[in-house]
Amino acid sequence: MKNILIVSGHTDLNDSVANKQILDILAEKLPQSRQVHLDSLYPDFAIDAAAEQEKLLWADIIVLQFPVFWFSAPSILHRWMEQTFLHGFSHGSTGDKLRGKKLLLSYTTGAPAEVMDFDPFFQFLKAAAQFTGMEYAGTVSTGGVSYQMRENPELLAQIHAKSAEHAERLVALLEQC
Repeated sequence: MKNILIVSGHTDLNDSVANKQILDILAEKLPQSRQVHLDSLYPDFAIDAAAEQEKLLWADIIVLQFPVFWFSAPSILHRWMEQTFLHGFSHGSTGDKLRGKKLLLSYTTGAPAEVMDFDPFFQFLKAAAQFTGMEYAGTVSTGGVSYQMRENPELLAQIHAKSAEHAERLVALLEQC
């Protein structure tokens, strides 16, 4: 299988239910993949660009796993991209290091999926893929997994079921890449 890098953009994975479970299932189902948990590596947002670029060089497929915060990706994921996707590395006349790699988006929302289509909010990530020569390979999203639901055991069980189903869809998509 190809080298899969999963970048968790959650700002506090210890306080997550859905994203944490998705990542745990992916670690189990894809043991050869590598996971980067930005919140634990860079709690101060001081991204080690060289270390992160080495991970990107290793990867054939890059998965961005994150919750939607105010109609966007979390700030730590933005910061990671700002510090890692640098001129001369990811773009520019000599910046071809991401060219040909596949990018997948995997996100969760607290709002139910039927409330709105969140995909348009992530055009900037699809544009980043195009700008850097990556191939956008698809999105897996799951709504209705709000942290506010975790106090109710019945609703928490729904979050767990949705998270497991999300991880299965993501694994299936990765197998097609």
